[in-house]
Amino acid sequence: MNTAINLSVVIPVYNEQDVLPALFDRLYPALDALNLRYEIVFVNDGSRDKSAAMLADQFAQRPDVTRVVLFNGNFGQHRAILAGFEHSRGERVVTLDADLQNPPEDIGLLLAEMDKGHDYVGSIRRQRNDSLWRHVASRAMNRLREKLTRIKMTDQGCMMRAYSRRIIDTINQCNELHTFIPALAYQFAQNPTEVVVGHEERFAGESKYSLYSLIRLNFDLMTGFSIVPLQWFSLLGMAVSAGSGILVIYLILRRLILGPEVGGVFTLFAIVFFLVGIALFGIGLLGEYIGRIYQEVRSRPRYVIQAVLEQKESQA
Repeated sequence: MNTAINLSVVIPVYNEQDVLPALFDRLYPALDALNLRYEIVFVNDGSRDKSAAMLADQFAQRPDVTRVVLFNGNFGQHRAILAGFEHSRGERVVTLDADLQNPPEDIGLLLAEMDKGHDYVGSIRRQRNDSLWRHVASRAMNRLREKLTRIKMTDQGCMMRAYSRRIIDTINQCNELHTFIPALAYQFAQNPTEVVVGHEERFAGESKYSLYSLIRLNFDLMTGFSIVPLQWFSLLGMAVSAGSGILVIYLILRRLILGPEVGGVFTLFAIVFFLVGIALFGIGLLGEYIGRIYQEVRSRPRYVIQAVLEQKESQA
């Protein structure tokens, strides 16, 4: 690790050809104004547009502060960030999305909090410009995540965050295929904090997170950091079993006292369907955990790097 580099900015890129010119125009001046020795680590996550070529051109223009990691396929945002962590050399690392929804000019706000002794600085979007359904869904998932994992993050969807080198080194030791980096860093932090940052409309293009991707991400978050869902379902199973036993006793007594009731067949069907639904939900939940185990034990690489564009350090 080169300790002479004060700051590494890790940016995952996936099909962002329309945004990259504006990102370059704002990011480099913002970092130059900090008067720190910095590097920017772009990770191209298998883009199918001209993003990779544009990153290569930018590296040619600023090779002293630019590094580009090129994946040979699409492995996802969080794996791209993990690759950026492994190739970063700064004493502090800031993650930033390429879509310019979080202004690069606010990086200084995160570093100012770290100067106060914090080793992990999260961010809270000042005024969200997302659609209504994403805003409501994000708030609901934040509450559910906090109850399940006990990890307190006001705004889990904002990836503009700052990490100390100690936390980055600890994350690099983890070999999980599926994880949620802000939550993982929170577990390793000794003195975390949060700061309010700006939030703008996406400069160009569309969000890479579909509804399914967001649901998938939250499943990874809940099953990767807590077994509370399994414990809740175990308690639910015991409650349903107790209720079913009471219902059976009631139906037997009713039959002995009042005789058979033909209309009760439909009630029994409804109860059976309800219990079958709970059982299927439990099987699905258990499958999530078993699926994670299956993917981890295969020990496949988290990503495959095609090339790394970087300026070789001069030998002393």
